Amino acid sequence: MNERELYQQKARAKLDEWKAELDKLKAQAEQADADARIELNRQIKTMKAQIEQGESKLDELSEAGEQSWQELKQGFERAWNTLSDAFGKAADKFKQQR
Repeated sequence: MNERELYQQKARAKLDEWKAELDKLKAQAEQADADARIELNRQIKTMKAQIEQGESKLDELSEAGEQSWQELKQGFERAWNTLSDAFGKAADKFKQQR
């Protein structure tokens, strides 16, 4: 497996991890009272959009030619770090509101 494939595999695994975490949070939201559920569902929607953004960026990276891949990788890493931070903050906020 080359560097590119390994990189994409790790990114895909992280997205899958976030999806599993989101599924857990959805189940927890169902147990919340009505007021909390409204806010929690808003957070879930935000987190889902962030995961979809990550998948879109990963697809762009996967489709890139070898030469442009290196350039896109740098931009992807910046976007990925921002996405990771945002997802973590949303998950923390979600857990605080339970």
